[in-house]
Amino acid sequence: MAEVKIAVAGAAGRMGRANIAAILAAEGAKLVGAIERDASAELGQDAGRLAGGEKIGVTLTSNAEHALSDADVLIDFTKPDSSVALSKLAVAGGVAHIVGTTGCTEEDEAQFRAASEAIGVVRSNNFSLGVNLLASLVRKAAAALDDSFDIEVFEMHHNRKADAPSGTALMLGRAAARGRGVEFKSSAVLAREGITGPRHKGSIGFAALRGGNVIGDHTVMFVSDYERIELTHRAEDRGLFAAGALKAAFWIAGKPNGYYDMTDVLGLKD
Repeated sequence: MAEVKIAVAGAAGRMGRANIAAILAAEGAKLVGAIERDASAELGQDAGRLAGGEKIGVTLTSNAEHALSDADVLIDFTKPDSSVALSKLAVAGGVAHIVGTTGCTEEDEAQFRAASEAIGVVRSNNFSLGVNLLASLVRKAAAALDDSFDIEVFEMHHNRKADAPSGTALMLGRAAARGRGVEFKSSAVLAREGITGPRHKGSIGFAALRGGNVIGDHTVMFVSDYERIELTHRAEDRGLFAAGALKAAFWIAGKPNGYYDMTDVLGLKD
């Protein structure tokens, strides 16, 4: 297998460091670029040292075009506006784009889909094998259970997370909507406050908690008058997301241009 040359965006962040560490530990992968924002205090630092390893001669830069100049694949867990800008640079450089950024708008998602006409794009709100298996199970459970079972999605994350509900919670809610054969936007109840009245039959509810250093807990509940089914995933280490992103990077290298997600990478597509 030819060596896959990878650049990482958001290199100084927790996920960026985890992605770099995964690349440096993997056979057949080479880190060729590490991108950070202009104001970052870590600019100029060695990416290997920053990720807790040895010096590798790749320094953090805010010049994304330079960082992508020798890359086959970009791994990007940043912010929506950064991911949109990087998507355009990836197209210009012919670099495949792995996008794990959450909190994106429909307009942002449209940019990723447009980019996939020129490059390979793997887009997911969660790169965990377990979470993607969970989504598959949620879809099947929703298809098997009628609307006498209420569907509720619970998530908890660390106290620094900016978006709610989490991208993964929305991903699981969409899986439930697909299984039940309903439109997600019209069924989703993303928050509840005040006198809300009785629960609307057939809706998909969400609850978001924030606290401490929780990496990510997600539970989908199917609740009837007589029983409750709970499907749960708990992330114990951010390395699981980095491992999934690296798997996607290996997978997309050499694939035709197109828009893919982790069900394609993991062979879970229906």
